[in-house]
Amino acid sequence: MQPRDLSDHSPYVPGRGVEEVARELGIDRSALIKLSSNENPHGPSPAAVEAIREHADRVHQYPKSAHTDLTERIAEEWNVDTEQVWVSPGADGSIDYLSRAALEPDDAVLVPSPGFAYYAMSARYHHATVSEYTLSAADGFTQDAETVLSAYGGERIVYLTSPHNPSGSTIPLEAVRTIADATAEETLVVVDEAYGEFAAVDSAIPLVRERDDVAVLRTFSKAYGLAGLRIGYSVVPEAWGSAYARVNTPFAANELACRAALAALDDTDHVEKSVETARWAREYMTDELDAETYPSAGNFVLARVGDGSAVAEAAKHGGVIIRDCTSFGLPGCVRISTGTREDTREAVTRLNRVLAEHEPEAEADA
Repeated sequence: MQPRDLSDHSPYVPGRGVEEVARELGIDRSALIKLSSNENPHGPSPAAVEAIREHADRVHQYPKSAHTDLTERIAEEWNVDTEQVWVSPGADGSIDYLSRAALEPDDAVLVPSPGFAYYAMSARYHHATVSEYTLSAADGFTQDAETVLSAYGGERIVYLTSPHNPSGSTIPLEAVRTIADATAEETLVVVDEAYGEFAAVDSAIPLVRERDDVAVLRTFSKAYGLAGLRIGYSVVPEAWGSAYARVNTPFAANELACRAALAALDDTDHVEKSVETARWAREYMTDELDAETYPSAGNFVLARVGDGSAVAEAAKHGGVIIRDCTSFGLPGCVRISTGTREDTREAVTRLNRVLAEHEPEAEADA
């Protein structure tokens, strides 16, 4: 007996971990700077760590009250009803919940290319088909309503990413409104704001309060530094609220993740420090890296280096782990996460040594 045909499913390719690379190279992990997974270099909020310790002796219980408390706190934060907040194991969990709630077999979704692979993966898991709209490197991966609507063909879900991964570009709130106005009544426009805290653009959540065709994804993995706990959420239209109980995996968001997220939400100093560092680091890399970079509003910078795979491999041996963007369809690029000030400066110094040995061809395809 075999599983069903999964040949259309491309596996998600994560950034490589420090321990993995250290073992491969036979070196101590302290010799490596990891800038491949868009993680928070300051780690989690100390308040979140304390909450984990405080509630560790409760993990024999299902997280009903913790889940309720976090839902209420997020609803308060965004001025929405609690039924509109779908807490999930990471923002990708919310992608699955929306797929379960929206998609019938042979429905279609519209996703950005390049973009986060899990939009398409989740759609195909739920027997939907996938169409793409293209964001062009030639114009800095600019996102606007015309680009999306020119590819729109009545899909059930349209995914927007702001800031976009891996480029860091954003889409204006008015463009989101234009897309929602122009698409069919039964089309849900989903705005993925996983990196939203780092960007100087307005969240699309106010649109969710106004309309029944826009939803927003958020996560605690990035600015809040809780990637290892897998905790995120979506804010959905009021009319969708009752669907959550029918699509949610029982107790998917665990006790410690919910308690840590609650504590992290109140530690504004930690978030502000994380955002400030990311903004400094992406500006520093733009100015000091010996490669063309694209404007970014995330906690990462996309750099054009000629041969992304070769540069990422050489950088690894030079002590810096970065993301080869071949899996995004950008073989000429690497994505470099923002680190602490110290790590960012040292990483750029090491990367410039690598880049000096891997000069991109003048017409290298991004």
